[in-house]
Amino acid sequence: MNAIAHQTHALSINPATGETVGSYPYENESQLDATLNRATAAFRTWRRQPLSQRAERLQALAGALREQAEAMAQMITLEMGKPIVQARAEIEKCAQLSEWYAAHGPAMLAAEPTLVDNGSAHIEYRPLGPILAVMPWNFPVWQVLRGAVPTLLAGNTYVLKHAPNVMGSAYLMKAAFHKAGFAEGLFEVLNVTQDGVSKAIADPRIAAVTLTGSVRAGMAIGAQAGAALKKCVLELGGCDPFIVLNDADLDAAVQAAVIGRFQNSGQVCAAAKRLIIEAGVVDAFTAKFVEASRQLVMGDPTSTHTYVGPMARFDLRDELHGQVQDTLAEGATLLLGGDKVPGAGNYYAPTVLADVTDQMTSFKQELFGPVASIISARDADHAVALANDSEFGLTASIFTRDSAKARAIADQLETGGIFVNAFSVSDPRVAFGGVKKSGFGRELSHFGVREFCNAQTVWLDRK
Repeated sequence: MNAIAHQTHALSINPATGETVGSYPYENESQLDATLNRATAAFRTWRRQPLSQRAERLQALAGALREQAEAMAQMITLEMGKPIVQARAEIEKCAQLSEWYAAHGPAMLAAEPTLVDNGSAHIEYRPLGPILAVMPWNFPVWQVLRGAVPTLLAGNTYVLKHAPNVMGSAYLMKAAFHKAGFAEGLFEVLNVTQDGVSKAIADPRIAAVTLTGSVRAGMAIGAQAGAALKKCVLELGGCDPFIVLNDADLDAAVQAAVIGRFQNSGQVCAAAKRLIIEAGVVDAFTAKFVEASRQLVMGDPTSTHTYVGPMARFDLRDELHGQVQDTLAEGATLLLGGDKVPGAGNYYAPTVLADVTDQMTSFKQELFGPVASIISARDADHAVALANDSEFGLTASIFTRDSAKARAIADQLETGGIFVNAFSVSDPRVAFGGVKKSGFGRELSHFGVREFCNAQTVWLDRK
């Protein structure tokens, strides 16, 4: 049979060398149908498993992830260029996620009492069914499991449509679930084109949809889910503000800004992209930040000494370079980097742009790569105005020694998460997601467990 669309294979290309390392044939309509049948059949059994048993499987998953951690980390590095130390940390974070939900998740799904007199009414959290997940390449395992783990714990099944360039990681995850004792159909990998995704969304066997990706992808998936009257969760782009006030610990702020901007070679949604620095310290901060950025080791991602590896896709490097050039043409100052690194690999030099204003490209658009933009703010109020002057609203950071001032600023910021004296992170203990064009819905914490549940009212003996 023919593939669902004109493309025939998903290709994995090593961005450090440009060599093709994997070719995975797209599934046809018959294979899509079989996958959805397996997920549907597994759901009927899985939803009736006691919560304690579902939690036991998550505990086993943590062990399976650790057993094949090195193979998974090496695959991440090979497919999308993440430095190996960071890839290993990603797998361990996923194992800890599974353990955390195994320990704390069941309580989040317990029947919830209401304020009805005599306690005769409560809320039950019932699973919806097979959930289609369209996931990105930048955290090939974490992005998937931070949604899959709570979704499965709730009693749903999970159908992963992964990014074409990280299908090797997708199949290793499936193997880990199998090793942990998850039955066939509970965690499925669906290798299809965009047309296949549309067919899956429209299919009545898919109960809901989640996507992590670009604004454009979110608009398309959201529209299709809406047309099918299906709930969706969208975690989209970010152009996160990183505010540093005059009274901040500058050394701590610089260290956090460097990690927050350049980890994963700058390919992070929730990252320190717009460095908004109060005027009194902008020169000192800039000097320290440029020097720290200059010291970053860029190179072979398989080396434990490398901090900045290649960008994952060659087309995205071209797009990033165009955004940098546009910002410079608009009047920004180049302090470091600013160009592609010659050679076969897909490297972009760590770049620092200064004198960026609210009318420039790097202020308005998300730059998904190792590029930092420094913006001067007159005072704290101006910093807040600059931070909110964005179509995005994922996370924000505030650096100040005054906790009352930090709280006052946090109350005004239009983002899904705020981190005081720290860079943005995702953690199973707290909700993750955005507002505005950064999407809607939440992952992690009890919100992530309940996102794909039917909050069912059960009212006994109502008089």
